[in-house]
Order: sequence, then structure tokens, then C-alpha cells
Amino acid sequence: MSRDIIERYFAAFNAGDADGMLALVSDDVAHHVNQGDVRHGRAAFAEFCGHMGVSYREELRDMVIFVNDDGTRAAAEFTVHGEYLQTDPGLPEARGQRYVLPAGSFFALKDGKITRVTTYYNLQDWIAQVSA
Repeated sequence: MSRDIIERYFAAFNAGDADGMLALVSDDVAHHVNQGDVRHGRAAFAEFCGHMGVSYREELRDMVIFVNDDGTRAAAEFTVHGEYLQTDPGLPEARGQRYVLPAGSFFALKDGKITRVTTYYNLQDWIAQVSA
């Protein structure tokens, strides 16, 4: 079941279906953003998803999902293929730049919901790609 939840989460991400992603997270989800603050709760996660949908168009490819034996933890490794659509404050100006970036996410799960999402990627690599 845990693998299915993670697969559905990433399928919703790739479809640009924020509501589909939100349906899979707990009310008190903790969202740890790469080099950013932790967002707490579904509302904060929804706000993040809305922002991402405006600023970036991304597809995650080459997905490999790992799940521990009791289904309480999962991880995924993937490659982000993206386009930078709208300038994000504090980052380079968006001009429709494309980028390809290795990344990974870690999850905690409980009672059929994702309770923690932690994502890592190399921000300096991304900045170099969109600044070129």
C-alpha cells in the first residue's frame, strides 16, 4: 500500500494535479523543502503546490521508489525535467529556461497518508542551468 501511495503522489505531480497530491497527505503533513523552511499542514502544502504550478512546469522521470518493510518510510530517486516559467523571489529571472536535475524525496507514512515529505536537489546546479 505504501508503494501505491508514493506512486499515486508522483503520478499526480506529473499530471499537475495538486488536488490529487493533497488527497494523499495528512492534515498535519510536514513538508521539508530543499534549503528552505519546513511547512506544516495541508494548507501550507497546498500553497506551495500552487506556487510551484505557476513558477515551474516539471516532469519527474527515471523514478525509482524504495519502501521499508513496515511501510512507514519511503524514498524515491528521479530526474527532474523542468521549465522555469515565472521568476521566484530571490532566484534568477525566469525566461522559460529548461533544466534537468537529479533529485530525491523521502517520506514518512502513517494510516495510509503521507505525513512527511523531504525533497533534496542541488540548488547551485539548478541556478547554473537557468542562468546560462
